[in-house]
Amino acid sequence: MKRKIIAFQRFLRLRNCARSFAFLISRVIFSFTMFGDLFEEDYSSVSNNQYGKGKKLKTKALEPPAPREFTNLSGIRNQGGTCYLNSLLQTLHFTPEFREALFSLDPEELGSLEEKDKPDAKVRIIPLQLQRLFAQLLLVDQEAASTADLTDSFGWTSNEEMRQHDVQELNRILFSALETSLVGTSGHDLISRLYHGTIVNQIVCKECKNVSEKQEDFLDLTVAVKNVSGLEDALWNMYVEEEVFDYDNLYHCGTCDRLVNAAKSAKLRKLPPFLTVSLLRFNFDFVKCERYKETSCYTFPLQINLKPFCEQTELDDLEYMYDLFSVIIHKGGCYGGHYHVYIKDVDHLGNWQFQEEKSKPDANLKDIQNEDKIDDPLMILKAILLQEESNLIPVDQLGQKLLKKIGISWNKKFRKQHGPLRKFLKLHSQIFLLSSDGNTVSLLKNCSLQAESGFQRSDQQIFKTLPSESPGLNDRSSCPHWFDINDSRVQPIREKDIEQQFEGKESAYMLFYRKSQLQRPPEARANPRYRVPCHLLNEMDAANIELQTKRAECDSTNNNFELHLHMGPHYHFFNGALHPVSQTESVWDLIFDKRKTLGDLRQSIFQLLEFWEGDMVLSVAKFLPAGLHVYQTLDGDDLALCELDLADEEDIFVWNGVEVGGAQIPTGSDCEPLLLNVLHLATSSEGEKCEHLTESTHVFPSNAEVGSVFTALAIPAGVAFVVSAEPAGEEHWTAIPEGDLKRTFKEQGLRNGSSLLVQDSSNDDNSLLTKQGKWITSANEINWIQVKNVCQSQSEEEQVKIPATVNTCLKIMLEKSGLAGDKWHLRKMDWCYEAGEPLCEEGAALTELTIRSGDTLLLIEGKLPPLGFLKVPIWWYQPQGTSGQWKSHLDQANCTPSQGGVWRPPSTQGAPGDTHAEVPLCYLGDVDISEEATLVELKSQAMTLPAFSEFLVPSPAFLRAWTVESKRPGRLLRMDQQQLREYKLGRRTEICLEPLQKGENLGPQEVLLRTQMRLPGVRAYGLPQDLVWDTARGGTAGTLRQRVADFYSLPVEKIEVAKYFPEKFEWLPVSSWNQQITKRKKKKKQESLQGAPYYLKDGDTIGVKNLLVDDDEDFSTVRDDVGKEKQKQLALGKKKSQEALRVQSSSILSSAETPGRPQRPEASLSIHVGSFR
Repeated sequence: MKRKIIAFQRFLRLRNCARSFAFLISRVIFSFTMFGDLFEEDYSSVSNNQYGKGKKLKTKALEPPAPREFTNLSGIRNQGGTCYLNSLLQTLHFTPEFREALFSLDPEELGSLEEKDKPDAKVRIIPLQLQRLFAQLLLVDQEAASTADLTDSFGWTSNEEMRQHDVQELNRILFSALETSLVGTSGHDLISRLYHGTIVNQIVCKECKNVSEKQEDFLDLTVAVKNVSGLEDALWNMYVEEEVFDYDNLYHCGTCDRLVNAAKSAKLRKLPPFLTVSLLRFNFDFVKCERYKETSCYTFPLQINLKPFCEQTELDDLEYMYDLFSVIIHKGGCYGGHYHVYIKDVDHLGNWQFQEEKSKPDANLKDIQNEDKIDDPLMILKAILLQEESNLIPVDQLGQKLLKKIGISWNKKFRKQHGPLRKFLKLHSQIFLLSSDGNTVSLLKNCSLQAESGFQRSDQQIFKTLPSESPGLNDRSSCPHWFDINDSRVQPIREKDIEQQFEGKESAYMLFYRKSQLQRPPEARANPRYRVPCHLLNEMDAANIELQTKRAECDSTNNNFELHLHMGPHYHFFNGALHPVSQTESVWDLIFDKRKTLGDLRQSIFQLLEFWEGDMVLSVAKFLPAGLHVYQTLDGDDLALCELDLADEEDIFVWNGVEVGGAQIPTGSDCEPLLLNVLHLATSSEGEKCEHLTESTHVFPSNAEVGSVFTALAIPAGVAFVVSAEPAGEEHWTAIPEGDLKRTFKEQGLRNGSSLLVQDSSNDDNSLLTKQGKWITSANEINWIQVKNVCQSQSEEEQVKIPATVNTCLKIMLEKSGLAGDKWHLRKMDWCYEAGEPLCEEGAALTELTIRSGDTLLLIEGKLPPLGFLKVPIWWYQPQGTSGQWKSHLDQANCTPSQGGVWRPPSTQGAPGDTHAEVPLCYLGDVDISEEATLVELKSQAMTLPAFSEFLVPSPAFLRAWTVESKRPGRLLRMDQQQLREYKLGRRTEICLEPLQKGENLGPQEVLLRTQMRLPGVRAYGLPQDLVWDTARGGTAGTLRQRVADFYSLPVEKIEVAKYFPEKFEWLPVSSWNQQITKRKKKKKQESLQGAPYYLKDGDTIGVKNLLVDDDEDFSTVRDDVGKEKQKQLALGKKKSQEALRVQSSSILSSAETPGRPQRPEASLSIHVGSFR
């Protein structure tokens, strides 16, 4: 389509190359100055500094590991993808019997790590590194230990440490590696002694009672999760219920030598001291051909009696009792996620403590449980804010305090019901006052006064530490100590919190039980040094001493900062800013401890400056292009410097707070001095104005009026121009309106280095800008813009005053462009440099439409419809298989479409299987219609188009309307009497009309589907037929199958249906079996087919298969095979091109490589162990 573009641009463009070059030279000189003393050492805390000296670059020392938190337990750092390893290692570490058995192996048996690189030395590296890791977790005062040395002993590379693996698989591989490493030592049976158990499988002949049995060893029990309520239910199915061989499934008995009835069962023959249970949460969906995670509820007891599942039951019940002590939890899906672990601290090594709420002693609230209080977020947030001294807290810290208070985060507890925390605070603005940037929050004064009395009594918090040696119910030993260890983070939890891991995406994955009869010696209680070898004790003690030394050094380094002290007596106030009088004594550098108070700093400065007399005021200052400027004064001698938000290398101005050199000093950000470049006509020696520009720098306060520039230049009146950028990157001058001259420089957007062009309007003879050969002498004549016809080779100019209307502007542009006619309109260029919304109001002034100087208007072909009208392109759509009675009199192959229309020829008729190919659309023309018109009126008006006369349609009732999306029918427009405005079509919507055999009136709950019956014996389908499916009775698979069966007069059990996805060339069978299983298991209604994964909508193709004559399970056609092959070839070509591109830029991508999609091929997990046999 031919378009004429007219650009409105500003007139004048100036460049000052000399000024830019001078600025560049000054930048280079400053760079050399900045690096001048980079390598010089300075050993004194106070030194002289030169005015204007650059900041010294500092390198921050590597900080030592953080000490342990209040739990006194150490986590393990994640190396990138080793959360599964960390969870298992913490479980083994909190298994005291395993840990102490490993410690009992001395260096004489395992060797020494110092000798591991010797070729003949047999050093058992894996057990040695495990010993060191367990000792670090017990004794080293650090927040998290590292597993780098351990994974190196596994033979893992950095890629392996970044890759996610299954913790159940790791458990078996690690035990196997330990058994291999301990061969020939006293710990050769460590794994089998603690974790080995046996299962016996028996088959009993019903005839001769002969028992055939087979024994199996296990290190962990793998139990099913799907369709099982819990662990005890799964064990019952495995070790109590029998499998009967009868009827067609008989057992061949060796004694009877024939097929007989028999019963098969399994029992636990030998129980280990520690029982490991692996839950099969990951399964495979054979319908969708993909893996999935079973997130249903699966309970497991804190204590379990295994007697019903054992072969020998004559022992005491205590022999079969097991206590849960570790739960490894997986959060995520089957292709990725995160592991953490709940662990019971058997030896009470950690500090198990909580923040708890005291309940309000009110008779009306006695029956309210703690859970009910926690469910009220308003009460909790009020209580937290009331405890803050300043009644002000950052929102992020508020979320952290809430987590510590109730033991669960906002997102987990309240987000689903109340939304994000900031949104909740905004919705309760009558209680909470949120800052404008949304970073801090406080209680409103009236709310805090009303709530203070109640909350001080009812919701006081205490930091409750359970006593270590208290008798009775408060005895710490009577309460199990559970911790959530999530890599480096260790948090105490309550025993009841384990129930939250029964189901969901974050749920239990491995369970660890220990025999209840296993008792720990009293000397092991709260004693992390118990049974640790002496050489490891000495190594850990040395590590702690080294850590303390490094922390002391780091603490001193991190809490010292450098301040630049600017002495007021050595400055004078000139040209709007402070400048030094003596550059050798104006600035002093002081290194000071930020933990000290402002009073300490003031006293230190008094001691350094013996000459000071009178009061001393310290103010924060900053260097600006105009000079030094003073901002806020530092108050509060009792406040620490870190609380005053002073930065390192902060500039501090030392003065008396009133004047400097007898001059009053303006302070604050409002009166910052601005250094501006002012351009104006030069004045000759005789006092006459010349015709060349001169540039000078001037300093103005940022809160001064822009008009003050005339006073500074001794100009009584004039016009000021500022530089602004065009979208193309060019700079132009824009006049400042006369009313804006009373605005401040800051409000006008002027900054340091900005340029002002000043025109004296008192002299009518000279001017800086011309207007068609005439000098501009009045500010009122500056409101004009330039018109250019950028479509022609020679640009023409025309000035249009801003008060002009849209219609006037359009006429001028058409005249200058040499265009005729009234089928044109204007559009304003948007920020993407594209045609934006049209200017519809032709009588409106440009200023009313926010058109300003510098805006670009585009002249677009096509007349705009009046307000409230739509211009709708109409297409003809006739799917294959419909009757030909509405067909054109002309042959479609020879039909000439109207202007702009394109026939898309259909596929070959009679080619089975191609009936769901892309349908043809024919452009008929455009319809101008009111948004108040109804759909039937749109159809009637479309029938009046000249191209529509080729089709025989009796009335609008025989037309079906669709929106056009991606060159094919999209949304079905139903209800003929509904106004077009209610469809929310938009200005760019296109409509296609489909002929019907008879009139229809579809309801809002009815879905129009294209059904095709599969032809038996060939991979093809018959012609499509329209089927109306009423989803008001239920949009489930069962109702659809019943509707299709009724439509084709077939039994519902003898048909199969599938939805076709043309973009993938795939058929997805619609089966009701899966939804029946879902209904039985989750006790929910059957899911609608209008949701995932079918998303059934109007116009979808449904394939139907008659099982009476066609029992083939395949729904695909030959065309689908061809389409898939083409997609495969395209994907293969794309992959090859990507690989070629990857090879070319491997050096770049290797440093910025990111993990692939979650469905990447899984890599096997292995641990490399040397031979010690």
